[in-house]
Amino acid sequence: MEQHELRVIARIHSDFQEKFGIPRQSGLVEELRATVVFEPEYRNPDALRGIEGFSHLWLIWQFSEAVRAEWSPTVRPPRLGGNARMGVFATRSPFRPNAIGLSCVRLEDVRQDPVLGPVLDVSGADLLDGTPIYDVKPYLPYADCRPEAVGGFAAAAPTSRLRVICPDDLLEQFPWEKREALLGVLAQDPRPSYQDDPQRVYGMRFAGMDVRFTVDGDELTVCEISRQKE
Repeated sequence: MEQHELRVIARIHSDFQEKFGIPRQSGLVEELRATVVFEPEYRNPDALRGIEGFSHLWLIWQFSEAVRAEWSPTVRPPRLGGNARMGVFATRSPFRPNAIGLSCVRLEDVRQDPVLGPVLDVSGADLLDGTPIYDVKPYLPYADCRPEAVGGFAAAAPTSRLRVICPDDLLEQFPWEKREALLGVLAQDPRPSYQDDPQRVYGMRFAGMDVRFTVDGDELTVCEISRQKE
């Protein structure tokens, strides 16, 4: 089988230390902040010349936690409740012959770090902390936006946003600048689509904190927030 090498040009630094809780698409939680840090070989400022003129970027990256030796021609999309099988190439499932992801993010800032070189601050990213990035490309509205496009079984944006109840004494334990991002992630309903037990306590690691919650109907209640144990 013919093979080609892909070079990791950068890694993203985000508040997600595990897959659980990551939004199912980019841009669903705009309050999320992340940083793209280039590998030493690619820290030449000239490589980013002109990028500040674009509001959004495409990130091409690896589903590093989903790399498998074998692949399946069908998968179970969460959008369909995890019950129906669809062709892998008709979905954005991470379990693909090549575990490559594509995300559109907003470019918030381009800055020069004295140690890391040129750094991109982005928002709306749906990537695990440390995810390897293969390429960065500008988003072009005239070419990348197709209002007439048909979205198949995922035509509409997710509508299962939950009402989040988080007591003030718990929320105050969370870094203030990340509170809106936390609430946005929880509102997206981090649970697997096949789980619906109001008595179950779920746990999520986010921004160095452990967050525990329950879900009953369309209401999510945070019951504990604590600092992650080393």
